[in-house]
Amino acid sequence: MKAFVFPGQGSQFVGMGKDLYENNTLAKKLFDQADEILGFKITDIMFAGTDEQLKETKVTQPAVFLHSVISALCLGDEFKPDMTAGHSLGEFSALVAAGALSFEDGLKLVAARANAMQKACEANPGTMAAIIALADDVIEKICKEISVDGNVVVPANYNCPGQLVISGNIEAINKACEAMTVAGAKRALPLKVGGAFHSPLMQPAKDELQAAIENTTFNTPKCPVYQNVDAKPHTDAAEIKANLIAQLTSSVRWTTSVQNMIAAGADEFIECGPGKALRGMIGRIDRNINAHGIE
Repeated sequence: MKAFVFPGQGSQFVGMGKDLYENNTLAKKLFDQADEILGFKITDIMFAGTDEQLKETKVTQPAVFLHSVISALCLGDEFKPDMTAGHSLGEFSALVAAGALSFEDGLKLVAARANAMQKACEANPGTMAAIIALADDVIEKICKEISVDGNVVVPANYNCPGQLVISGNIEAINKACEAMTVAGAKRALPLKVGGAFHSPLMQPAKDELQAAIENTTFNTPKCPVYQNVDAKPHTDAAEIKANLIAQLTSSVRWTTSVQNMIAAGADEFIECGPGKALRGMIGRIDRNINAHGIE
């Protein structure tokens, strides 16, 4: 069985989507449509902008979404997923690819998400850090111990065994990195991100995005979508909406999602979108699984 998976923020690169635009009629049509929907030429930034322009959250998230979804749609009859999943932002790509959301509505929600998160980052400054080679339960314990007196630090992304990303306010992240290094982490690396994604500091963004999601039509997807919040397959539109709203302040349970897809019969994972991060994680979750891109 085939599982199509979609990456999140951080996988972007200058030039992304340019080949698709120049060589595929459907891709050109969708990219041009995206420029109109967004009200600015995101294609100029994606194809020939600077790294700094592409790193802006309001640009990054729609750019990764567009590259991912358009890559999948351009496969035509070859795009036959038995299940889909996306990492953080990639969940929106997975939902559009599975038919739960229209391309236009998906892009509008991603743009709304990016803007809401940018505002939340400015109102509640925070950051994230990758913790390498430390047991999940130890990380969870340290996060709980530090999250007192106004400090916030939580497990944000359960990426694969030995790699967990934490999120919170800057002081708490610094304390957590020190404590986790002492506890035996091989590395505790602060990430160059704009804020504390998938933490309680994203509550204002969640509140803002909730209204947009509730006012958007969701359809029954053509295959199960494994969602970040609970790592389980979903086909009910109301459940999908609720999980998508909860996602901004909840952990991304990627390891369990992949394990659950394998248990359901997935023996081939195809990554749609920029970068190779997801297939690397999948290889560390189960080295016997065939994980590749769509190149």
